[in-house]
Amino acid sequence: MGLHRTFLASIVAASIAVAGCDSNTGAPAGQASEPAQTSAPQPAPAADAVFFDDFSYPDLAALQANGWKVRTETGHPGIKGATWSAQGLSFHSDIPDTQAGAVRMSSVTDGTGENTRHTQFCHARKYREGTYAARIFFRDAPSFGPDGDEVIQTFYAISPLKAPMDKDYSETDFEYLPNGGWGENTMPAMWTTTWETFQLEPWTKVNEFSRKQGSYAGWRTLVLTVADDKVRYYVDGQLFSEHSSAVYPEDFMSINFNLWFMPKGADGSLGPVDSPELREYQEDIDWVFFQQDVALASAEVEAKVAGLRARNVAHVDRVKERSPALPSPCGL
Repeated sequence: MGLHRTFLASIVAASIAVAGCDSNTGAPAGQASEPAQTSAPQPAPAADAVFFDDFSYPDLAALQANGWKVRTETGHPGIKGATWSAQGLSFHSDIPDTQAGAVRMSSVTDGTGENTRHTQFCHARKYREGTYAARIFFRDAPSFGPDGDEVIQTFYAISPLKAPMDKDYSETDFEYLPNGGWGENTMPAMWTTTWETFQLEPWTKVNEFSRKQGSYAGWRTLVLTVADDKVRYYVDGQLFSEHSSAVYPEDFMSINFNLWFMPKGADGSLGPVDSPELREYQEDIDWVFFQQDVALASAEVEAKVAGLRARNVAHVDRVKERSPALPSPCGL
C-alpha cells in the first residue's frame, strides 16, 4: 500500500506497455469477454488452502459477509485530514472483459483534506507464505477533473507495526503511480516494495524496492510469491522483481487494496495539482487469489482461477484463521 522506500517522518505508508483501454469504462482494446458459465456450482478442492473471490457482489453488505472490511480510520497515509470511506466502493456486473463484474474503488480530491476521500478494503490477517494474485485495471487519468495528482493504486499484504523497528513487521506492495511520485519524475511507474521494518521518528526504514517506468494502464495480472526466503513479484507473467531474505515476511498479513493521494512533500513529492476542481481516480479489481505454502507461476494461477469459475465458484476461503484469530485493523 504505501510504505515506500523513503518517506518523510511526517508521512507513514502502510503501502509496460500501455494496454489500449477506455479510462472511463475500463474496456481493454481487442479483448472479448469470457463466455457465460453454464455448469452448476462445485466446491473447490478440499486439499487446497485456497482463498478466491471474483467480486460478483450486489452490494457492500454482501462483500462484508465474506470477511472483507472497509477502512474508516482516518490518518496516514495520504493527504492530512482526508477521510477513508466505504463511499468509494461500488459493484459492477457489466465491466467489459470480466466474467462476473468487478469491485471498483473511486477516490476523490480537490487537494484539500476536507474534500479528499481515500478508499481501502482488506481481508483477514492470516496470510504469509504462498502465492498472492489479483487481476486489476489501472488508469493513467482521472475519470473526471484535472489530471496530474500523485495518486497511488495498489494491491498489497501487511501486518500491523507493533513497535518502532519491530523485526516481525511484514509488508509486500504492488504500487502503480500513473503521475509519478516518491521524489521521482512525473512519468508513470510501477513500484514493488518489501518491508522488513520501519520507525516514524526519526524516520528509519529497512526495505527493498524496485521501480520500472512506463504505463501499466489497463488490465494487469499481478502475482506475488513468498517462498524459499525470497519474495518475487510478477506482472502479466513476467518477473518484475525479486527481493531477498533480509526483508522476508515473518508475520501473518491481511490482503489489501487501496487508492490514495500522495501529499506534497513526501520525500520530495509534488502532491496534488494546484487546482480547486474536484477530480476522481478509479481502480477496478476483477478477482483476488491466494494459495498457501506454494509458489505458483502466473499461468498456474490463471488456470486455477479459470477452473474455479468454470465450476461457478464465486468465493471460497479454505485458508484457516490463526488461533486465536489475529486482529486485522484495516488501517495503516
